[in-house]
Amino acid sequence: MKFARYLFGLASAYGLLVTLPLFFSEQRFGIDYPPPITHAEYFYSFAAVTLVWQLLFIAVAVRPLRYRVVIPFCILEKLGLLPAFIIMFPQGRFPLLWIPLMLIDFAFGAAFAAAFFKTREMATKESTAR
Repeated sequence: MKFARYLFGLASAYGLLVTLPLFFSEQRFGIDYPPPITHAEYFYSFAAVTLVWQLLFIAVAVRPLRYRVVIPFCILEKLGLLPAFIIMFPQGRFPLLWIPLMLIDFAFGAAFAAAFFKTREMATKESTAR
């Protein structure tokens, strides 16, 4: 259970460090990845939804057995960029700068899967103790 706590705590800390600056970087994003953003509501909605996931990771870090049921969804969240990469990279439409970020998310997704399986035995013991 310590593994899941540390892992989800680390994932939320990393996610907050990456996500919070988005709320202050709309103009910079338009410069780095032209054209400028024309529908800011999509940009900020993405940032807000991503921020909420980080808060969920904090909840899982605090109570991994209680929130174990959401860990498979956390895995899917971390693997969400993979289909876009598979489709867009061969077309030359996937920025190379994003590959390390995608690999970090992929590693977190794999570690989330490990945490899910490591907490199975403890979750089974807790449910039979009731």
